[in-house]
Amino acid sequence: MKLFQRLGIHSLFFSAKDKRLATSIQLILGNKPLNLSLYRLALTPAGLGEETDKGFRKSNERLEFLGDAILGAVIAEYLFKKYPYRDEGFLTETRSKLVNRETLNEVGIKIGLKKTLQQVVDNRQFVGNKSLYGDILEAFLGAVYLDRGYAFSKKLILQRILIHLDLEGMVTTVSNHKSKVIEWSQREGNQVEFQVVQVNSNQRYKEFVVAIVVNGESIAQGKGETKKKAEQEASKNACEQLQITR
Repeated sequence: MKLFQRLGIHSLFFSAKDKRLATSIQLILGNKPLNLSLYRLALTPAGLGEETDKGFRKSNERLEFLGDAILGAVIAEYLFKKYPYRDEGFLTETRSKLVNRETLNEVGIKIGLKKTLQQVVDNRQFVGNKSLYGDILEAFLGAVYLDRGYAFSKKLILQRILIHLDLEGMVTTVSNHKSKVIEWSQREGNQVEFQVVQVNSNQRYKEFVVAIVVNGESIAQGKGETKKKAEQEASKNACEQLQITR
């Protein structure tokens, strides 16, 4: 079967629907998919997953986990080499900006995953979360890794995903908003606290809600999948509200 995949013979047995899906994926990859079933699984959100006889629901969540790791590794190496004199904090925050759900969601749509998903969904109804295409992008990268290997995945990320990211713009705006809030409070003689006011969780993820309290008054809130990210989001909102620029 693998030999057939390498030679492209397996595509002779594709249905018309499979051929359309393979063509859409080829437009994204720049090459034909060798194992179409991997990509079909990557394009299957949890809400569309079918349950097997053993009670296991097929969805893209496992591929999403794998793709997240591949994407993080490639971006980390890229930033490490591109900015040899920047510290760990800068590299971490820049990577976070590049791979956050909002950014990946936009990239997923730009590279064509929205149209490709429609071919798998057909007329079935499901409710996708706000980061649907970002999640699918990570799952798609997991499928690429299993189908083509790390070198191909790395090339795809660097040549077909990074071009949609405004790296230089992100770098110029990378700043530690929490530090700005703390420095502002020290200059103004105010007491500032970062309080976790709520933790939302389900089987897939955990979301923290953090409030910034200045002199006993809550002035801003932020959400994030970690406490640190929620603090940064809250700090960003506080900086905008208080007009803190330095």
